[in-house]
Amino acid sequence: MGNLIKVLTRDIDNNGGNFFLDFENAQPSQSETDVWEKVNQVLTEAQVILEDLQSYKGAGEEIRQAIQNPSVEGVQEKAWSAVVPLVIKLKTFYEFSQKLETSLQCLLDVLTSSSSTPTQHLEQKQALARQFAHILHFTLRFDELKMTNPAIQNDFSYYRRTISRMRINNLSSEAGSEVNNELANRMSLFYASATPMLKTLSDATSKFVSDNPEVPIENTTDCLSTMASVCKVMLDTPEYRSRFASEETVLFCLRVMVGVIILYDHVHPAGAFVKTSNIDMKGCIRVLKEQPPSSVEGLLNALRYTTKHLNDETTSKQIKNMLQQN
Repeated sequence: MGNLIKVLTRDIDNNGGNFFLDFENAQPSQSETDVWEKVNQVLTEAQVILEDLQSYKGAGEEIRQAIQNPSVEGVQEKAWSAVVPLVIKLKTFYEFSQKLETSLQCLLDVLTSSSSTPTQHLEQKQALARQFAHILHFTLRFDELKMTNPAIQNDFSYYRRTISRMRINNLSSEAGSEVNNELANRMSLFYASATPMLKTLSDATSKFVSDNPEVPIENTTDCLSTMASVCKVMLDTPEYRSRFASEETVLFCLRVMVGVIILYDHVHPAGAFVKTSNIDMKGCIRVLKEQPPSSVEGLLNALRYTTKHLNDETTSKQIKNMLQQN
């Protein structure tokens, strides 16, 4: 009987999410302050990272000239001088992804503890839920910008090729001092991913689950599905939506919803698209498709190309068709 009640109450909780999560103004209570302050430092840096990525122009022209004029020393030096500061910037972005991973795990630690249900955690710890949302928002924004900027991989590839040429020719003992070989390999893997920050968060969430066997996996997946439900309900309910002070919050909410769906799909053994999923995928896709296409195309693409289980046989044709149509 006890187990049945547990199943029923968990079911009710998953269909919860019917409350207003204040993404604009939630402030930490005393019990949240320690974690909030740690994560807030990282989120403050996140703004700077996005600004730097947005203004990242790359050294395409200098690299082109260097490749066309391999024996002109001045042209080679000019390309190298242009690329090195950019690689230092790319190193900063990569190192920031590790800070983001630590912050996410700090938040999951609190939001998945067995002391309360996922709905209670999110409703009562709104400041931390808001930070979790900001991490997801940053992640999708970073990856959107990275995806549309081929200069990032071109610059880094040129840097690595030039380093290995310098080493072979013993041109400089200082070659590669900005980024040692092991770090360069890790950075290569990071930037090779179409969505590097999302991959970092997915891996971090999976690692959190495997590193904390005493925390049932449902605590994590229920936290994610409840967050998706909260976003969908807020976007779908005029009474809640009218409480957003800024239209920007709508896009913020959409990004967060997509971010938690992707994390859920990577962490839950059966994924987000099966009939038994705790996420109303049809409802979430419908909400996305009701927005202006230009603002959600990147988010629909994230669901199409960065989820793990969309193409499984267990995914209904209806969901696949909804995502295929523009």
